[in-house]
Amino acid sequence: MALTPAAAFPALAAAAVLVALIWPGHATAADGTELTVAGSALQVDFDPRAFSSGGPLISGWVHRSADIVAGYYGMFPVRNLTLRLVAESGSGVSGGKTFANPNAFIRVQLGRDVTDAQLTSDWVLVHEMTHLALPDTGEEHAWLSEGLATYVEGVARVQAGNRRETDVWEEELRQMPRGLPLPGDRGLDHTHTWARTYWGGAMFCLLADVDIRRRTQLRFGLQDALRAVLRASGGLAADWPIERVLRTGDAAVGTATLEQLYAQMKDSPVSPDLMALWRQLGVLPEGTGVRLTDDAPLADVRRAIMRAPLDRAARTRN
Repeated sequence: MALTPAAAFPALAAAAVLVALIWPGHATAADGTELTVAGSALQVDFDPRAFSSGGPLISGWVHRSADIVAGYYGMFPVRNLTLRLVAESGSGVSGGKTFANPNAFIRVQLGRDVTDAQLTSDWVLVHEMTHLALPDTGEEHAWLSEGLATYVEGVARVQAGNRRETDVWEEELRQMPRGLPLPGDRGLDHTHTWARTYWGGAMFCLLADVDIRRRTQLRFGLQDALRAVLRASGGLAADWPIERVLRTGDAAVGTATLEQLYAQMKDSPVSPDLMALWRQLGVLPEGTGVRLTDDAPLADVRRAIMRAPLDRAARTRN
């Protein structure tokens, strides 16, 4: 029997597996399926036999997550995506990583015993797919990429009916204060702790969303700005300075919100009164959760943020 090079040299086979895991441009063949979401092709590489939940449930999770992101942006961020699911012990979705060069690629670690309930409530894949919609602005501005993915995940899932609005606001009340600056903070561009990167970035997004909707009398929001950035740039594969991203978003909604907010927060430890903002939005702490009230000054802004855009509603009816 003739041996392939990998069979003749086991070390080469092991090296190929390692390269496939850490270098998406050099992938080995895998079982899987191809899905079409909003006109985009998603190649999902995984072994259905590795998961007790089976292939159809996992494919449904991928399709649902991609549809949530497509609904928020009005399109799926890339025309072609390869998603590799790496089986590991345990259950749940434990983490992911997104790449854009040379091609769009996401790797997610998935427990072999992941359940249908865990897949339905998962946030990881929506978070990772959201990364595909923003140009690469460099490590200095990781707070924008991670903050957007953190903020958009909750809003997009509410708009798609995949998450309760009260759950999102409760999480923000509990977690977002961790993104406020601590002593020694030098602004978002210069303070790269986990809390400032993820929740400080999400705080920037909330402030921007509220301000855009107030300035435009609810005609536009952060969602419209982000859609414009995606259309103009093509997403993560593009290298854009952060100033161009913010300028493009502002031009789409007719405000200077993003550029002005960045000027305030990039080099300085800005600490907005988040509790006062949530009260104005009609988000009130109640026990371990929150209560929403529609008689608050900015309740209409809160509803507009969480309302599905008309194009998603039309697609859902069809």
